[in-house]
Amino acid sequence: MAIGKGFTDRFLSNDEARSVFAEGVGQLDLKGKRVLVIIPDSTRSGPIPLCFRALTELIRPMAAQLDFMIALGTHLPMDDAAICRHLGITADERSAVYGGIQIINHNYTEGLRELGVIGAEEIAQLTGGLFVEQVKVQINARLWDYDHVMICGPVFPHEIAGFSGGNKYFFPGVAGPDVIDLTHWLGAVLTNVKVIGQRRTPIRAILDRAAAMIPIERSCFSMVVKGHDDLAGLYFGTPEESQAAAAELSAQINVVYKDRQYNLVISIMPELYDDIWTAGKGMYKLEPVVADGGTLIIYAPHIDEVSYTHGAVLDRIGYHVRDYFLTNMARYDGVPRGVMAHATHVKGAGTYENGVERPRVEVVLATSVSPERCERINLGYMDPATLDLDAYRNREDEGILVVERAGEMLHLLRA
Repeated sequence: MAIGKGFTDRFLSNDEARSVFAEGVGQLDLKGKRVLVIIPDSTRSGPIPLCFRALTELIRPMAAQLDFMIALGTHLPMDDAAICRHLGITADERSAVYGGIQIINHNYTEGLRELGVIGAEEIAQLTGGLFVEQVKVQINARLWDYDHVMICGPVFPHEIAGFSGGNKYFFPGVAGPDVIDLTHWLGAVLTNVKVIGQRRTPIRAILDRAAAMIPIERSCFSMVVKGHDDLAGLYFGTPEESQAAAAELSAQINVVYKDRQYNLVISIMPELYDDIWTAGKGMYKLEPVVADGGTLIIYAPHIDEVSYTHGAVLDRIGYHVRDYFLTNMARYDGVPRGVMAHATHVKGAGTYENGVERPRVEVVLATSVSPERCERINLGYMDPATLDLDAYRNREDEGILVVERAGEMLHLLRA
């Protein structure tokens, strides 16, 4: 069973959080061992500076080596300045105080080690027969430099895994492309509205199965966060145990229930999302409460890029509903299925019949992405300077919903 604590009516103090860190680390025999801590990048909320300092103070005195790896998945690497901001330290502190600690950016295209293969028959069992294919399981080879690998990251409702966290920090966090593409496309085929907010999903089953192949001691601190770094819960145990405990609390903390759907939803995206690839969460978390034929606006004037990693591919394939891609899979042979999954998750549910695509929701970008590019990728465009947010606030009774700091709070119909 996981240890820790969580609340629905208040947040943990720093002292309470440190006591959970101390209790969790105290359960492990880390003396003389090489320890790697896997943490999220800056596109995820959480009190990462608190985590970094607390775990360093607890582990470093007893371990032979302590390093941190950033679970980037397919995101771009973080530079030194961004890493320091993320960890809440200065450049001088990084060299003078934490100089012996490596901060490693994961790269999903190189430096990988193959763990083995999950066979087609087992994938069929795990997916209820939806997929019948084998998958090669690869992970960052640097893990073999350590005796113990510890995860520390938040758990939120998630469009692919149901809830994030736990073994998702291995796959896709520090994994190779094969499991990433398989699980993300599986999530797209199942659809966002059927997966998000579910604690047990076929995707989670595959992630846990792949992680069981890692022959290294593993542990996990799972956080439940509201706002940017307010900590509602912190749990320690195996990745499976602590993630499950955190998901149970996240289902209460990170879900907003509504009594109706809305014809217009405006998702105001915080600056931790720096491209549409990450800001797409403004659609994922709100799609269930947008009415048929409604409009969802992703409002993020600071964003001027579709995807820093996959932009060229998205320019070529565009954003489409699931059935458009399923009908045209031969045309997109060679396109990473993880990229197609993102495209259909942002576009949302809809139909594709007789060559006609009908999305259920119109998705509009009120960003600094140009109107020409929005047209090319098959999304709507709005000049963010023309959007008077105040004119739309407090009009839920008229079918208009404005969501501040969108991307983390899942909105569901109460029914």
